[in-house]
Amino acid sequence: MANDTLNLFPASANPLRPTDVVPAKMPHAPAAPLPPDACDAHSHVFGPYARFPFSTPSSYPPPLAPFDAYRTMLDTIGARRGVLVQPAPYGTDNSAFADALVRGDGRIRGVAVLDADADDATLTSLDQCGVRALRFNEMPSPLTGKPYAGSVGLAAALALASRMRDLRWHAQVWARCADIPSLADRLASVGLPIVFEHMGCFDPALGTAHRDFQNLLALLREGRIAVKLAVCRVSKQAPNYADLRPFHNQMIEANPRQLVWASDWPYVRMGDTAPDVGALLDTFREWVDDAAIRQAILVDNPARLYGFDG
Repeated sequence: MANDTLNLFPASANPLRPTDVVPAKMPHAPAAPLPPDACDAHSHVFGPYARFPFSTPSSYPPPLAPFDAYRTMLDTIGARRGVLVQPAPYGTDNSAFADALVRGDGRIRGVAVLDADADDATLTSLDQCGVRALRFNEMPSPLTGKPYAGSVGLAAALALASRMRDLRWHAQVWARCADIPSLADRLASVGLPIVFEHMGCFDPALGTAHRDFQNLLALLREGRIAVKLAVCRVSKQAPNYADLRPFHNQMIEANPRQLVWASDWPYVRMGDTAPDVGALLDTFREWVDDAAIRQAILVDNPARLYGFDG
């Protein structure tokens, strides 16, 4: 591993030591097999760092999660398909991410990060690799209150909207639940479909009746947004996440056609609380006992959103 952890950061910004890098946590298989063509709709690749150093300083200890580990993770849980999302420390350098898409032989789609001034050749190249969306970050860092280093905000989505529409790409957004209605309106005004990360980042302590969660449900019910079901990023009650079940139930009741399941592997900033992907899938199966709804969320919806079927 020593050679893999060299040169993680530019010489001018080296806040972490190579010894901070740890291998990603690998999962156990879920108790029940997934349906054919099941998809984990949100994961990341990191490294190998000798080939793919970060382009910006990382705000967290980076995992070692190269494509081979990611493919093993998918194979272990029985997911034939996956969606990779560009993580912030790579900024707009999509090299590691695009390399993984190409090596995925058609089973992987991607959500890239680009600045507003990205040229047409870059967009076309990423589309050919399997990119189907761009990621925009409106979630401020809890440490600084400012945007995360390497992130790109919604202003870039507005500037890129016409070219994204031409490619049939959507916008994926990480944002506070309270901001979701206004962000959805802004993206609708330029004709971009939108997928919100991490269950919409509501605060479970506020309860299901809180206006922020109810606004999220209304948009979901109307089909104006899609949402990724990634329970580990909202709840602190690992490993069973019991506080989230009422929210999860209401989102499924609102519109199961606008939901996809997401692990968020390899779990940055989670340390010893990082879950097992197989256990997350067991929880999902326990909470969703309708096989047709599981089929929609695990297979049909990601196939439609990410263009797996053509």
